[in-house]
Amino acid sequence: MKIEEHIKTNRIAEHKKALINIIYTANFLNDEISAVLKPFDISIQQFNVLRILKGQKDKPANLSTIQSRMVSKMSNTTRLVDKLINKRLVVRRICPDNRRKVEIMITDEGKSFLNSVNKSVEAKELELTSSLESRELENINSLLNQIRS
Repeated sequence: MKIEEHIKTNRIAEHKKALINIIYTANFLNDEISAVLKPFDISIQQFNVLRILKGQKDKPANLSTIQSRMVSKMSNTTRLVDKLINKRLVVRRICPDNRRKVEIMITDEGKSFLNSVNKSVEAKELELTSSLESRELENINSLLNQIRS
């Protein structure tokens, strides 16, 4: 379905249509991924924090490192980490070399949890992009990178 049908208008400039389409599609994709994560009782932002910490390869990260790598920069990283600590998926500790520095690491339970969640998310991502060829996906990525440049 065309974006004009979704937003119930026909007369819109192409540049506005493109931006509305990107935002509309981003919200659609967020809703789809959120639905996959709901049975795991985890948000997209919490999932993102777990992936960032797993990517640290057993090295701790501080809050600013996590924040800088977040897909959604609007997230309250401290609150997200606190929720993950309560779920025993990450731990927070004081750096032994610098007592002012707080380090966050994914737990073994967090790694295992992330692996099971990743399977469901990966399946949904493949489903969502299945109508596109590799060349088309590369083109989308290139165009979106251009917008942010």
